[in-house]
Amino acid sequence: MEYRYACADFTFPLLLHGDVLKLIGMMGFDGVDVGLFEERSHLRPSGEFYAPAARGAALRRKAEDAGIAVADVFLQSAFDFQARAANHPSPKVRAEERTQFCRLMEYARAAGSGHITCLPGVAFAGETYGDSYRRALEELAWRVERAKECGLVFAVEAHLGSLADTPEKAEKLAADVPGLTLTLDYTHFTKMGVADGAVAPLMKYASHFHARGAAEGRLQTVVCESAVDYDAVVAEMVKTGYDGFIGIEYTWQEWEGCNKTDNVSESILLMRKMKDAERKAREMGK
Repeated sequence: MEYRYACADFTFPLLLHGDVLKLIGMMGFDGVDVGLFEERSHLRPSGEFYAPAARGAALRRKAEDAGIAVADVFLQSAFDFQARAANHPSPKVRAEERTQFCRLMEYARAAGSGHITCLPGVAFAGETYGDSYRRALEELAWRVERAKECGLVFAVEAHLGSLADTPEKAEKLAADVPGLTLTLDYTHFTKMGVADGAVAPLMKYASHFHARGAAEGRLQTVVCESAVDYDAVVAEMVKTGYDGFIGIEYTWQEWEGCNKTDNVSESILLMRKMKDAERKAREMGK
């Protein structure tokens, strides 16, 4: 079966959300990656979670009208990574984030998505990395079990600024939490000068994938300047039996200089490039 492709709704923050969904469908994508990012996305937890089932169902109808499916719902409860981290030192914050996670599951199911993504947590100043890590293991294990009970696949994105900011840390985290999967994004590692080969072992844990151009020192670039070898990445996907969506995740924001690309053109170009790579990889495997 050929891979299905999604485009992030936060790729086009200047459009109304309904128009974003229509544009993604018009660009030839199969699905949409929905960002529920407090203070910085079209749809936000504070607005959607007052009635998770109803709001999720409304999103599903709008996506279906645009001819696409909801591929993933990605929750970030605060603008910065620490304030509402899953492994926050405050028991009160952790309890509140468990409640948010339950709302996320209700919302995603109503939206027709079988996949949800969160951040893995951070290493907090004033305590050892081990203490931050142990809390993360406990909280992520709880989420894995709750998602399993709801028939959802739960993943975390190993990212810059998290306690899984290297491929080695990300692999250890995935191995230490049975059932945990990754929304894998090479570009967070590429920016730090990490070679693709060091990231490839994470593919066996991936249930969702984010792709865009990136190079050392640049989290986002145009496709023709990207240091990520997506031919090799797709070949690794086929080899390991990856079967999730491929989410093209160009963003448009000042953070990390991610406002200097033509996101319509680059998203289409990268999707075409990865489709060509998939065709070649599957032909070689016959």
